[in-house]
Amino acid sequence: MSKLDDDMVRQAKPREKQYKLADGNGFYLLVLPTGSRLWRMDYRHNGRRKTLAIGIYPKVKLADARKQAEDARQRLEQGVDPSAQRKADRQAEEAQRKTFGEIVDTYLERVAKEGGREGGPASERTMSKNTWLLKTLAKDLLPKAIRAITPADVLGVLQKVEASGRLESAVRLRAVISDVFELAGSLLLVDSDPTWALGKAISKPVATPRAAITDEKDFGALMSSIDVYDGWPTLRGALLFEALTVARPEALRLAEWAEIDEKHATWKIPARKLKMRRDHEVPLSRQALAVLAEMKPISGHTKLIFPSIRSDDRPLSENAMNSALRRMGYEQGEHCAHGFRSSFSTILNERRHDPELIEFSLAHYEAGGKVRSIYNRARYWPGRVKLMQDWADLIDSFKAKRKKKKPATVAADFDDLLG
Repeated sequence: MSKLDDDMVRQAKPREKQYKLADGNGFYLLVLPTGSRLWRMDYRHNGRRKTLAIGIYPKVKLADARKQAEDARQRLEQGVDPSAQRKADRQAEEAQRKTFGEIVDTYLERVAKEGGREGGPASERTMSKNTWLLKTLAKDLLPKAIRAITPADVLGVLQKVEASGRLESAVRLRAVISDVFELAGSLLLVDSDPTWALGKAISKPVATPRAAITDEKDFGALMSSIDVYDGWPTLRGALLFEALTVARPEALRLAEWAEIDEKHATWKIPARKLKMRRDHEVPLSRQALAVLAEMKPISGHTKLIFPSIRSDDRPLSENAMNSALRRMGYEQGEHCAHGFRSSFSTILNERRHDPELIEFSLAHYEAGGKVRSIYNRARYWPGRVKLMQDWADLIDSFKAKRKKKKPATVAADFDDLLG
């Protein structure tokens, strides 16, 4: 059988059914009824019949197609399946082109679905933090091919963050970049993680505890100052409710009326708003319910219990409560919104209340699944209800013994209160 020549290939016409023009050794031109002319090679590997797609004529000329067929036969002689090799080569080419930004998108999608502490969806806070770290602080890496990124590239990004004074962010950024490379490695896109060599490249931040007043009389003075604070009413209500419920400030800012069960005096905070990624119920004392009653005429028509000054649809800004404390005369190193939780823990522990009840009231859970969570709720709930009422009553008694503090004042500029 004579081999193909250029004229035979060029003049091959479509028929009612597809047909082959053989060139020898399994290599041929496949002519389709549509007029397409495809280069193919049939071969056997490990006892199985296979077909290698070589290209389309006239994009791939006869001579080039023959050479590719000959290369494929040489690989077969070496025991290599040319189809499998081609697939691997294409994957390698794709890996060379994949950018860090593309893998970041995949990483964030996975974190959103299963990045929670117990395998569930990640919290809004976690997603916001990771997105900011990877797409803002590490933006210089986004367009780079991930396979080409070197330790020096990552170090340059980390040093910029370190130079800005955000040491905690720099340390966290290195960890989350490492997570992205771990994902890329599992997808066979990279061979190593360039952050491994950078463990000691960034200065570690010195942990500083959040400022909190833990002296009972001083705490009473603080609560008295909040009572007479004449600023934005939802801000005063938020400070009082924070002190009485000792929830995380982020959850409090986003608190919704739909989460409140006045009949059973509970506030159910959904897992997506919490660091521990688990629903948390807060028993509401009489005083906490009284704060909600004060808020009803102000924000009862809205979704949020403590909306911002600017819009009923937006929560108070992250710094609103801290700014109010500053205007009351409490310095940054003296007390902050998160400090109410430390005040609660320190004072009640010193008064020898049950440490386990205190920890559960702060949503500091031990590890365990859903069944254990239900068991612990049943076990601790009556004690927690009493503890939160005792705490609210203590606050009232502290205010009666308070030390004098600077009167509450309201600055003319409300920008830091706006959500």
